[in-house]
Amino acid sequence: MTIATAKILPNDQVSVERQTWQAGSWETFLALSQQPTYQKAKAYYFQGAYQFTMGVGANHGDINAVIFLLLSFYCTIRNLPHKAYVNTSYRKDGIRECQPDLSYYFLDGDNPLPAGSSVINLNEYAPPDLAIEIADSSLADDLGMKRLLYEEMQVKEYWVVDVSSLEIFAFAVDQNLGSRRIQQSVVLEGLAMDAITEALHKSQELDNAQLGQWWMGKIKP
Repeated sequence: MTIATAKILPNDQVSVERQTWQAGSWETFLALSQQPTYQKAKAYYFQGAYQFTMGVGANHGDINAVIFLLLSFYCTIRNLPHKAYVNTSYRKDGIRECQPDLSYYFLDGDNPLPAGSSVINLNEYAPPDLAIEIADSSLADDLGMKRLLYEEMQVKEYWVVDVSSLEIFAFAVDQNLGSRRIQQSVVLEGLAMDAITEALHKSQELDNAQLGQWWMGKIKP
């Protein structure tokens, strides 16, 4: 699969369009992130470029909620201890920042869980085990620049969910900074990507209560 290259603007042009990265220093990124215009935006910084994206549509919000529902029920039914975070920012000071739509820690070790009201400091906390981006108009960027970002961040697994096709692209991240497509989750034992894809399509004909009942029947051990 070819990874698309994100558009990068010179640092004197400001944009909040999706898939647009702007060259600039970490200090510029931090200063902009404190401006009222950008305080409610999703913020990313990687390899000397930053991106702010403003707002999401109904389809994005719906699929985000569906993925959260599916994974919450899966972990509950399979008795998998976990902690989920929605639109939470992670920062490696001076190097990178990201705000995945969903992120998960699976509680199988002694690492402390992030807490507090500030951006999660990756010098203090481990990165999440699973990061998920919901791609509405941002598919190329999520599979390209952001995939490289999450590889360097060293999450264990990264998903991109395409709102248009209801297709899911799942990657296991290697310690050598690469990643590979997977059809079976490495952090959620027994969960196949085909099952998530089927559930996403079901979500278009069922309300969330109906979808939850159907999903629980499908995933029972």
